[in-house]
Amino acid sequence: MRSISDPFSPVAKSELAIQGTEPIPAEVYHCPKYFELERDAIFKCAWLQLGHVCELPDDGAFIVVPVEVAKTSILITRVKGGELRAFHNVCPHRGTRLVSDCAGRATRFTCPYHAWTFANDGRLLGAPDADNFYFDVSASHLPEVAVDVCGGFIFVNLQREPAQTLRQFLGDLAPELQKIPHAQATTFSEYTYEVQANWKLTYDNFQENYHLRFIHPRSGAAAGGPENPFGYPEGYAFHDPHRTQTIWSNPNPPVKPFQAVAFGALANSIAAAGGNFGVNTYFGVFPNLFVLGKGMTPFSQCIMPIAPNRTRSIIRLYWNGDDDSAAKRFGREYATALAMDIHSEDRDMIERGQQGLESGAISHIHFQSQEVLCRHLYNQVDQKVKAYQREQGDL
Repeated sequence: MRSISDPFSPVAKSELAIQGTEPIPAEVYHCPKYFELERDAIFKCAWLQLGHVCELPDDGAFIVVPVEVAKTSILITRVKGGELRAFHNVCPHRGTRLVSDCAGRATRFTCPYHAWTFANDGRLLGAPDADNFYFDVSASHLPEVAVDVCGGFIFVNLQREPAQTLRQFLGDLAPELQKIPHAQATTFSEYTYEVQANWKLTYDNFQENYHLRFIHPRSGAAAGGPENPFGYPEGYAFHDPHRTQTIWSNPNPPVKPFQAVAFGALANSIAAAGGNFGVNTYFGVFPNLFVLGKGMTPFSQCIMPIAPNRTRSIIRLYWNGDDDSAAKRFGREYATALAMDIHSEDRDMIERGQQGLESGAISHIHFQSQEVLCRHLYNQVDQKVKAYQREQGDL
């Protein structure tokens, strides 16, 4: 891990140069060939966050999550005894998509095409006219993938036996993720949106504060203060392939009366649930997840690539306990609406950036020191792409 603190100091620029200073090729944000390399080099072998344990509270619960970048859909189930299992959502007979519901409860799943039936642990329970096949169909179980949990988040690796366990992959981030409010969450607020932009360009927008004062002058007003007018982070740390930053908190943010009611309700809710207000840490989990550890904004965003210039963002705010009072409901709804308001401003700018890059007008882009996490993401992606090309004999 490499840590850098006090980015406002005169030496910050030279320290942050540890990640490099050279221009970044623009084509990696729109080239279809590069996107295909990312698909194979990263998303088909990395641990991907696809859910949260609160979505599968009891035996028999299941969720289905599309993973377009890997051209698949993943079925995650909780089997008898509480264990989580994960499978490609396909019938091994003819490859038919097995489950169409996005969530529910079931101890067995039946293929709609030829009625092959499977237990929720993946075992084949029955296949009509099984004796007419030219092989023993009894071993035709659902194609399984690796699944594990950290900090309440469900991670899946599309390889059944990954090169690294989830804990090995997360490294020193694993114990830190266990400390944040998300780990104890029992419910969440969610909204999703699609943006016509590359997944890295989309992610980069949310890991630098250089833009706050320009496109969020109203919604982001609380981010800055006299001591730090532009709301820059207090420090950075690199946990290859992941990254973190320490978020600066304005001790005296401007708060309107209705906001004070909402924030007060959130604070009271957190205190009633055990007082875990989290940490001022932004966790950038490679390749496509970032999490804010603060209890007042227990936030996560999963950036799901769909195409070279199309991305789906899944935003969640995690809560402990039900909305059992009007005040708590108001606080949570306000926090979600505030996030949506900010993202509506981001979305337009991200798409404008994609349009400019696809025009071919510029061959490279330039990151400054406050965009060091963007550079770190590019470095990690490109290293893995080049390693994959070497393995395939293409480099």
